[in-house]
Amino acid sequence: MNTQPITVQTIVNAPIDEVWDYWINPDHITHWAFASDDWEAPSAENDVRVGGKFKTVMAAKDKSASFDFTGEYTQVEEHARIEYDMIDGRHVSVVFESLPEGVKVTETFDPESENSRELQQQGWQAIMDNFKKHVENS
Repeated sequence: MNTQPITVQTIVNAPIDEVWDYWINPDHITHWAFASDDWEAPSAENDVRVGGKFKTVMAAKDKSASFDFTGEYTQVEEHARIEYDMIDGRHVSVVFESLPEGVKVTETFDPESENSRELQQQGWQAIMDNFKKHVENS
């Protein structure tokens, strides 16, 4: 199995402070933290500090499935970087970089062994695309 981290990214056409807020604010997380239109994020909790925990409930709209996406922050640099460990021990790094055309958000995560790398990359990229759409259309 290939355990190399997987990276997804986007460029959001918005100021860094707005992009940061939309990424960490539970009121916004519930509007973008899902990979397809038949899923939703009915609730989110987020304590953005080293040692702080987060939980986003991700659920199928038809109520056929749901799970809690949870973890603990290991690094927080406002407007620059967030790192965390998911409950299963996998590590995630999110870097925010201001560019002339907006903010580049790059998310790198350790893969799990249940789904293919391609499926994981597609799912996480779809969530990133939802994030971009939510910020730019709000």
